[in-house]
Amino acid sequence: MPFKIIIMEFFKPIDINKSNEKTTKIEYVSKHVKCLIIGSGPAGYTSAIYAARANLKPMLIEGIQSGGQLTTTTEVENFPGFPNGVTGNELMENLRKQAERFNTEIISGIVTKVDFSKKPFKVWVNEETLYESDSVIIATGATAKYLGLESEEKFKGSGVSACATCDGFFYKQQDVAVVGGGDTACEEATYLSGICRKVYLIVRKDFLRASKAMQDRVFKTKNIEVLFEHNTKEIVGDLSGVNGVVLTKKNNEEIKISVTGFFVAIGHKPNSDVFKPFIETDETGYIITKQGTSKTNVEGVFACGDVQDKHYRQAVTAAGSGCIAAIDTERYLSEIK
Repeated sequence: MPFKIIIMEFFKPIDINKSNEKTTKIEYVSKHVKCLIIGSGPAGYTSAIYAARANLKPMLIEGIQSGGQLTTTTEVENFPGFPNGVTGNELMENLRKQAERFNTEIISGIVTKVDFSKKPFKVWVNEETLYESDSVIIATGATAKYLGLESEEKFKGSGVSACATCDGFFYKQQDVAVVGGGDTACEEATYLSGICRKVYLIVRKDFLRASKAMQDRVFKTKNIEVLFEHNTKEIVGDLSGVNGVVLTKKNNEEIKISVTGFFVAIGHKPNSDVFKPFIETDETGYIITKQGTSKTNVEGVFACGDVQDKHYRQAVTAAGSGCIAAIDTERYLSEIK
């Protein structure tokens, strides 16, 4: 009899009504840290250096491009401490080594999800690995928008640039082109006009979108020529770099201008989408920080570098804001002990 009971229990019919009950997915925390830094550009690495030296034992998630946008720049001549210049890759490798020297844990991967609704903060990497942290520093930067031309990609770093302040010096007394019609494009063209022999401002429409003040400045600058209703078809050059741009007019007529530099100034996209459910941004996606600090609207979450800087976007200003973020983080953590 006992044997029969055991058999009956083993083959007991399943209650189909229970199939609709929700199952709870258990997520395992890979690691809990005091300070988690997202991004590996000048801001991210600098915040890691300062956080590590403050004994916060930071973890840094590299992101999609280890070293950030600076790794796409061939020569950097305006970063302090390098009288003979330094390549973008070398500069970022040095910053990485310095962060590692103070025992920053660097993780390869992309942050795909966050939960800043409560503490500890949760950060998912590559959609599967979960980390928890008492504080978070966002240093994900902003990505320059490009036209999407194959030739643009081909000559990137060899005549094609998205930063006149960074690379304009290399085109001293040469002819260059700037593409765009907004404030950024007008600012870049005006800046380059003080360095270059001639600046072509290529505008797709028949008007500038820039502010009236910026437009007046462009039109009053003698060595800036505005080419309205022109589209960039192709950037041409050889092994030494860019030597011209093929443009199409409204009537599909093609013309070629001879330039050695081509500057794309059609805007930047802050890499902030994954944080938007929790972190306040402006209309274009830049993270809003409290004036004079790196503090966001979420206590314990800080932002630095180009993801919150729409004005300067320089390696040295990003590094400086990374320092600020680390100091703000250390003070926050000491207050909540």
